[in-house]
Amino acid sequence: MSQLAAAPSVVQSVDWLAIAPPTLTAVVGLVVLVADLFLPEHRKPLLGRLSVAGLAAATALLLPLLDGDRSTFCLTGDTRVCSYTADHFTLVIQFLVLGGALLAALLSVTALKDERGRLPEGEYWFLLLSSAAGAALLPASRDLATLVVALEVASLPAFALVGIRHGDRRSSEAALKFFLSSVTATAVSLLGISFLYATTGTLYLTQVADRIQDVDGQLHTLAQTGVVLTLIGFAFKTAAVPFHFWVPDTYVGAPLPIAAYLSVVGKAVGFSGLILVTVVAFPSYADVWGPALAALAALTMTVGNVGALRQQATRAYSAVRLLAWSSVGQAGYLLVPIASAAYSDDPQHAVGSTVAYALMYAAVNLGAFAVAALVGRRHATNRITDYRGLYAKNPLAALTLAFFLLCLAGLPPGIIGLFAKVTVFSAAVEAGLGWLAVTMAVNVVIALYYYLQWTALLFRAPEGATGKHPVPAPLTAAITLTAVLGIVLSGAPQLVLRFAGTTLF
Repeated sequence: MSQLAAAPSVVQSVDWLAIAPPTLTAVVGLVVLVADLFLPEHRKPLLGRLSVAGLAAATALLLPLLDGDRSTFCLTGDTRVCSYTADHFTLVIQFLVLGGALLAALLSVTALKDERGRLPEGEYWFLLLSSAAGAALLPASRDLATLVVALEVASLPAFALVGIRHGDRRSSEAALKFFLSSVTATAVSLLGISFLYATTGTLYLTQVADRIQDVDGQLHTLAQTGVVLTLIGFAFKTAAVPFHFWVPDTYVGAPLPIAAYLSVVGKAVGFSGLILVTVVAFPSYADVWGPALAALAALTMTVGNVGALRQQATRAYSAVRLLAWSSVGQAGYLLVPIASAAYSDDPQHAVGSTVAYALMYAAVNLGAFAVAALVGRRHATNRITDYRGLYAKNPLAALTLAFFLLCLAGLPPGIIGLFAKVTVFSAAVEAGLGWLAVTMAVNVVIALYYYLQWTALLFRAPEGATGKHPVPAPLTAAITLTAVLGIVLSGAPQLVLRFAGTTLF
C-alpha cells in the first residue's frame, strides 16, 4: 500500500479556465445540434442567436486568461512539457479566430434568412461552431498530434460548409476540390510528422526542438524531409502558392459568410500552425525552412496580385473571386515575417509582425465581405459592375467599403493598412532580406490598381434605379463593428503591435 501511495499519479489535473474558450464553443455547437431536432421550423432562427451568443461568450472568456500563462495536459513529472498552453500568442490568435467566427456568424444570420430552404440551419451552425472550436484549439497546441487533430477539426466541418447549399452544383464542386486538396496536404504532413517522431522519439514541440539538433548523422536526411513535409500541410492552409489553386473556386462556390470565414479564420489556422512548427519546433532547421518560406512569400504575393489583375480582363468578374485572389496576395505578405524569423536575432519580434498584420487583415477583409454580402442581397451574381454607383444607393456602405479597400491597399485614410505593411516590410529589411522587401514593394504597387479601380467604381454614376433597401440588423452590426475597429486602429495603429506583442512565447 505504501508503494502504491508513493507512486506518481498519472491522472491529469485539467485547467478548465485555460481550455474554456474552445470548450465552450464546442459545447454550444453540440447544444445547437440537439436543439435542432426538437425546434419547429419557424423557431430555427433561435439557433443562430444562440450560436452568436456562444461565440461572444467564448471570446469574453479570453479576458480572465490575460493575467499569465497557463498550461494543462502536461507530461507526467515535467510540467514544462504540455499539450495545451494558453500564453500570449495563444490568446491573440484565439481572439482573432473567435472574433472572426463571430462576425461570420453575424453575416450568416442574414444569409440563412435569405436562403431559407437551401441551407439547413441546425447543421450549418453546428459545423461553423465545430470548425471555430478546432481553430481556437490549434494556437494552444504544443504537440504535433494535438496540432494535427485541431487542424482537422477546423478543416473537416469547413468542407461540409462549402458544399452545404442543396442542389448547387458549383458549391458541390468547390467542396470536392477543397476536400481532395486538403486531405492530400494533411496526408503529406502526417508523413512528415511520422518521420520526425522516428528521428526524435517525441511529439512535443519543445522536446522536438531540443532533440532534432542532436539527430544521428544517418537520420539527418530523414529529419530534414520530415520538416519539409510537415510545413507543406500548413502552407496549404495559408493558401501559399503553389497550394492556392483551391481558393478562387472555393470562395465563389461557398456561401458568402463561409468564404469570409475561410479568408480570415482559415488563414489564422494555417499561419498559427506554421509559426508553431517553425519558430517553436524547428528553430535549428531555420536554414531549411527560412529560404523555402521566403521563396513561397515572394511567389504567393506575386501570383495572388497578378491573378487579381487578370480578373480585370474578364467581363463582369465576381467581386468574391477578386477578394479570393486578393487574399492569396495578402497571404504572401503574411509569410514575409515568418521567413524573416529564420534570419533574425529576435525571431519572436519578427513573428509578432505577422500576428499584427493578421489582426489588421482580419478586420478589414471581414468588413469588405460584409459589404459584399449587402450588395449580394440585391445582385445574386455579386459582380464588380454591381458596385457601380453604390454611393448613390447606400452612401455609408460605399464609404466603408472604400475605407476597407484603401486599408488593404495600404493608402490613407486606411492608416492601419499602411502601418501593417510597413511593419512587415521592416521585418524583411531587418532580417537582411532586401530582395524580398523589394518584391513586396512592387506587389503593393500592383495591388493598388485593382483596389483603386474598385474604389472608383463605387462613386461613378449609377446605372438603373437608386432606391434604398433596408439593411438587416446583423449585417449592419458586422459592417459597423469592422468599420469602427478599422477607424480606431487607423487613429492609433500602435495598439495592434502592442496587442500582438513582441514576446509571444
